[in-house]
Amino acid sequence: MKLYILGLLFCSVFFGYAQSKAKPITELTGNEISNGIFIDVRTPEEFGTGHLDKATNVNWLGADFTERIAALKIDKDETVYLYCKKGGRSTKAAQQLDSLGYKNVVNLLGGYDAYQENKD
Repeated sequence: MKLYILGLLFCSVFFGYAQSKAKPITELTGNEISNGIFIDVRTPEEFGTGHLDKATNVNWLGADFTERIAALKIDKDETVYLYCKKGGRSTKAAQQLDSLGYKNVVNLLGGYDAYQENKD
């Protein structure tokens, strides 16, 4: 019986954690853009060359990434969209936010490069 209860507990904990989702940046809807929180995880230099209008820059490569995310005081139930140049850093950042308890993390595939390409 104890084994059964431990198994149920394990399953509820394992499957209860949020997992980040992924979506092509080129498929963002107007509603998502209006209601989402956007975090650009590129370096400040990259951010300075162009970014999504609503985006806040939090450098994934910075030593203080977790602290800067916490300083934003984002409700962990809000939808948070992450992007970088192509998608590598934002994938890692999404995993980090998942581990911090954010429940609705969306990694924007293709990154800012795809966004710019689609815009032209």
